[in-house]
Amino acid sequence: MTVPPSTEPASDESAREESPPARQRALTRVEVADVAVRLFRERGYEATSATEIAEAAGVSRSTFFRQFRSKDDVIFADHDELLEQIARHFELPHADPWLAVCEAATMVFERFRERLEVVRIRDLVVRETPVLHDRETVMVIRYERMFASYLRSSAPAVPALAAIRFAAAVTATHNYELRRLIRSTADDPRAAALPAELAAELAQVRRMFRPDGRATAGPAPGPELVVAVFPASMDPGDLARAVEERLRAATGTPAL
Repeated sequence: MTVPPSTEPASDESAREESPPARQRALTRVEVADVAVRLFRERGYEATSATEIAEAAGVSRSTFFRQFRSKDDVIFADHDELLEQIARHFELPHADPWLAVCEAATMVFERFRERLEVVRIRDLVVRETPVLHDRETVMVIRYERMFASYLRSSAPAVPALAAIRFAAAVTATHNYELRRLIRSTADDPRAAALPAELAAELAQVRRMFRPDGRATAGPAPGPELVVAVFPASMDPGDLARAVEERLRAATGTPAL
């Protein structure tokens, strides 16, 4: 006799046994880059292959090369993400474009402060690998150019060189404070004060550059002072005429 199939629901235990395993979440581009940075530190940059990075990150080689053109591109992946974020920031309306550039630099600082552990590892790898040091220099130039380009488009009356100088000063100030943060120790009490210090230093850079690109003007000149000495017994009318003649002679004003 044929036994009809049971219509009773499967138990929770059997359902768990029969259900396929949940798919693991794919790593983001920056997360894959973080895996690569740690491998570079452990094995050396030159000794680590793209295949090894892909395997450690749990992605295929084809996926890796869709995310990165080469192994050289992987270490600065978060910079690419930040540059896109800054581009969106600059698309928003800003009453003060000079302040907007300083805000963009602060965004970079805060992003790296959030990722300080892996950023410190990357700093060590870059310092030990000349080719990566050169690429880091190119990355800094990308920030400078983006800042200067935004200023020139947002404040067209400002001389191009003033925008370029300002962008370079902001970038250099940011890099100085970021380097201090990266190379500080975990228990260094000064590290907590660096965000406020960066804000103060960027404010100082803005004070060095007027929004119109001109040098900061000194105090407005006051009225000229003329001192004349005449005998006390001189007739007031003669005194007035003598003063008038001296003033006209000094200013080149013809007599009436």
